[in-house]
Formats: sequence, structure tokens, C-alpha cells
Amino acid sequence: MATTAYSTALLGGARFADVSAGGAAVPPSILLLRRRNGNLTPLRLQDAPRLSLLRVRASSDDTSAASGDELIADLKAKWDAVENKTIVITYAGGAIVALWLTSVIVGAINSVPLLPKIMELVGLGYTGWFVYRYLLFKEGRKELADDIESLKKRIAGTE
Repeated sequence: MATTAYSTALLGGARFADVSAGGAAVPPSILLLRRRNGNLTPLRLQDAPRLSLLRVRASSDDTSAASGDELIADLKAKWDAVENKTIVITYAGGAIVALWLTSVIVGAINSVPLLPKIMELVGLGYTGWFVYRYLLFKEGRKELADDIESLKKRIAGTE
């Protein structure tokens, strides 16, 4: 039974005859089905084509450890440069609480039977409106680009 379930999961829902039902045993080396002469036949692990495009090389270069040490040193330097650490910790804690609260609210909305589908329709409608308003015509694309540039200037403080 476990082999049949495992084979069914690997084969995307295809089922083989169970040994107890008088069928042939399915070896655990079966990965896929291939079409041969119009019939689906099991593709065994030893018959599987080799992936020549995927090559892995080991290297003695230890750049990942060095970049990790550099990252930690950079983070320590930035943390030491922060003047008011309590505000940063408070903002970080508030962000974590807000993320958790958002997750709880989305989970509650998702548990209401009809509401997720309605929200999906609202999202599809808004996406359609956005494409029609800003992406479909040249004037709309230019307006969107101008709006984005003005927003960048307001954020940067140059406007």
C-alpha cells in the first residue's frame, strides 16, 4: 500500500496494479511514465536520461564565508552608527506585530466561505481597470510614468 501511494504520488496520479490483487509489483525505482508505441510504460531510474546540462563543480574558493563575515561586520558597523537604538527596536517590534496581525486578519477573511472568491473578483476587476486605464493606450502609459516620476521626486524630497 505504501509503495502504491508513493508510486502514485511520483507518477502524477497513475496507478499500477497492486500485488495483492494479482498484479505485478511496482519497483520503487519508477519515476515517470513514457509513451512507447502508443502505450504508457514505466521509466525506471536506470533508464532515465542523464541531465547533461546540469553540472556542479566543487571549488576550493571560500568566497561565501568571506562574504558572510563581511556582511556581519557591515551590520555591526551600521548598528553601532545608530544613535537611538530603542526606537529602531520599537519599530522592528511594531513591524513584526503588524505582520502577525495582518496574517491573522487574512486568515480570518479566508475562513469566511464566500469572501475569498469575492475578493478575488474585486482584484480581477481592479487589475482589468488598471490595465485599461494605464497600460493599454500610449497616453495612459505616459501618465503612469509621469506619476511614478513625481512620486520618486516627492519621496526623495527634490520636489
